[in-house]
Amino acid sequence: MTIDNRAAAIDESLEGMVAGAPRLWLQLEGATLMAGSLVAFSTTHRSWWLVPLVLFLPDLFMAGYLGGTRIGAHVYNVAHATPLPVLMVGYGWWQGRSLFVALGLVWLAHVGMDRLFTFGLKYPDHFQHTHLSNSRQRK
Repeated sequence: MTIDNRAAAIDESLEGMVAGAPRLWLQLEGATLMAGSLVAFSTTHRSWWLVPLVLFLPDLFMAGYLGGTRIGAHVYNVAHATPLPVLMVGYGWWQGRSLFVALGLVWLAHVGMDRLFTFGLKYPDHFQHTHLSNSRQRK
């Protein structure tokens, strides 16, 4: 394999992945989202045992991969983006339901935690190909 071919293979395996300083900023953004969500959670007056109980529930959406990588990526990304948990927090706040606020905040903390540890949004080609990493390197 020539140097140009190896470079092309590396570029292809990293396609769509954020690297360098922007990646670090996204990780910092994830840490901020996680910390801010947990601070906000403290204002709901809900028991802290709820956090470890609910924190990893969004990962159940990995079951979407049973339908293939394209469906799996879509289902996983729906659960690992901010719009739905923000809607849940907003609904809970609007209706005065602190449990909805608390659950939405824990969900947001999960999203932030994933970004911090570079578990990004998935591409449809492979589970490990995300916008923050691609541990499946092609050779």
